[in-house]
Amino acid sequence: MMYVEKQIVLKRTSQENTMQTLKKFIKYYKPYKAVFFIDLLCATIISAIDLAFPQLLRTLTKTLFAGVPGKIISALIPITIGLLVAYIIQTACRYYVTYAGHMMGARMERDMRKELFDQYEKLSFSYYDQNNSGQMMSKLVSDLFDISELAHHGPENLFISLIKIIGSFIFLFMINRMLAVLVLMLVFSYGQNKKMQETFMDNRRKIGDINSSLQDTLAGIRVVQSFANERIEQEKFNRSNENFLISKDANYRCMGSFMSGNAFFQGMMYLVTLVFGGFLIAHGRMEASDLAMYALYIGIFISPIQILVELTEMMQKGLSGFRRFLEVV
Repeated sequence: MMYVEKQIVLKRTSQENTMQTLKKFIKYYKPYKAVFFIDLLCATIISAIDLAFPQLLRTLTKTLFAGVPGKIISALIPITIGLLVAYIIQTACRYYVTYAGHMMGARMERDMRKELFDQYEKLSFSYYDQNNSGQMMSKLVSDLFDISELAHHGPENLFISLIKIIGSFIFLFMINRMLAVLVLMLVFSYGQNKKMQETFMDNRRKIGDINSSLQDTLAGIRVVQSFANERIEQEKFNRSNENFLISKDANYRCMGSFMSGNAFFQGMMYLVTLVFGGFLIAHGRMEASDLAMYALYIGIFISPIQILVELTEMMQKGLSGFRRFLEVV
């Protein structure tokens, strides 16, 4: 019982620490809030256009395309112009998201690097005696790159994915309520995602052990060679290297389960759509246009799930780098 309570307290503390880190991270968006909100607006437009096409196709199939040929041909020009304008707008939005969004992240990276460098110049000699210069350079360069990627892709990918998942789910539910497979897929993805988070964190700890072992050995290489302790150091390094491989094995097993499981549920969704949709059409309870739209929305529903998985890994890398940044500043 005490163990369970301790785990709950540790989990709550971890969540609180993550929230505090996010609050400190968000303040760096302040000088670029106009760019940030325009970026989210463009992301909304991109998602809305993707969601609108299957609905437009369904409406045209039921109304215009069921009419006389002359009416269809005369309506094709305004439909073409309308869709062309929509996709030009979507292209402009994608350009803004790709260029301005990345530049926002790069400017935030520049601001943090300047702040970190200024802090390095204020630190005492004892700090430099106790800390490795390679680690300090890593915090100044590679860690901040991970942070800039998170700053741009994090909110944007999360926003687009949520709009597409919620929007497609609503449209699928409006067409027909055969959503059991979708719900199962969401439950499966959530469970596997939690496992993947644990294995990613374990990977980072294990690679940290390798770096620590390597740094100790190389820093004291004269002492190691003087006392002929090369074999002892090799055993220490091999042990940490092997532990990292074991952690990677668990990570890739989890990733394999996630990818193959999602692919299976994706196939099941199309299978259920085809079989159950054909059954409903045969009994006059569903139209062929609805079935076509259902299949299109399944594709829109599935793609953001993979984006969210990649976002989870990006968040872990970015936030762990930001925590290392906060340790100094």
